[in-house]
Amino acid sequence: MTSRRRSGGGGPAPLTGAGRQRGRDLPVVAGRGTNHSPPNRFESRAFEVDPESLDPDAPGPRTQLIDDASRSIVATNDSPDVGFDASVNPYRGCEHGCVYCYARPSHEYLGYSAGLDFETKILVKRDAPELLRKALSAPGWKPRMVAMSGVTDPYQPAESALRLTRGCLEVLRDFRNPVGVITKNRLVTRDADVLGELAEHGAAAVFLSVTSLDRSLQRVMEPRTSTPAGRLDAIRRLTAAGIPAGVMVAPVIPGLTDHEVPAIVEAAAQAGAVAAGWVMLRLPHGVRELFEDWLGAHFPDRRERVLNRIREVRGGELSDSTFGRRQRGSGEYARQIEALFKAAVRKARLPGMPKLSTSAFRVPGKPLQLGLF
Repeated sequence: MTSRRRSGGGGPAPLTGAGRQRGRDLPVVAGRGTNHSPPNRFESRAFEVDPESLDPDAPGPRTQLIDDASRSIVATNDSPDVGFDASVNPYRGCEHGCVYCYARPSHEYLGYSAGLDFETKILVKRDAPELLRKALSAPGWKPRMVAMSGVTDPYQPAESALRLTRGCLEVLRDFRNPVGVITKNRLVTRDADVLGELAEHGAAAVFLSVTSLDRSLQRVMEPRTSTPAGRLDAIRRLTAAGIPAGVMVAPVIPGLTDHEVPAIVEAAAQAGAVAAGWVMLRLPHGVRELFEDWLGAHFPDRRERVLNRIREVRGGELSDSTFGRRQRGSGEYARQIEALFKAAVRKARLPGMPKLSTSAFRVPGKPLQLGLF
């Protein structure tokens, strides 16, 4: 093992010298979206592993749950193209392991890597429900839609046992504060009772993110998410419980999944979805390397075609964070994808997601102030 640049203590990164193609020379890690941890761009040192020293039959890294000591839970933003300005993230990092996830670089701010660290070192905000209750009780709280979550998936595997997302939903129910959920996990149906109570006040909506209907592609691209069929079933179950549910075709990957846009929208409509949205793939910072390596490992014959298609919708680059372009891309090919999506929505006759209401908001235990006249 040689010492060069440090990846924040988050595990080894592969050699990247001449003739070596980064993570593609390392054994595939079963059940993970990537097989290595590239260097953290904020750190000056990293540890690199010679792939020949690794045992391909050895078990992959286990998930670590690390307590997060954050003292606040509601994150705010003023981005004009996000669709919400307040969000709650009970977890940082995501075990779902989606190789393309735009949130991966956020782990570098914690001293970890955007690679395996992001999906194996999960920071857990165990007091998230209590922090949320405190935030909503504050005199300065303005009732508004809270997104669950703005960064990582609120229903990743750890949620099954920790139930932090459910705890936050129970707080939102007590305050009747509207919530919008987006997830790739059918575990959301477990909380249909709480979401249903909010929906009675027009204060709940759920989007299931579906990238592909191809099970074999989903298995290697989003290894610990629910199957495409499971996500469609979640839409069906939520709708049956009276909870408005929609589909997010996200991200659309040019040259790999863009042809599936009409089929995904139609399948979601058949399951009862009332609305659909879409987001174009972008590959910020370390995600670029991870995605390039992933394509080389799983789709070597399509690697350059896919990367060139991404550059075509990203102004010649693999990412564009400019407001107004980062969600949709730019250029003729991006416009074609958008037209394809809009045509699919029209054909499916989706009525659209109802606007969430704050009219029923209350602070539990606080007397209502009635007008004198």
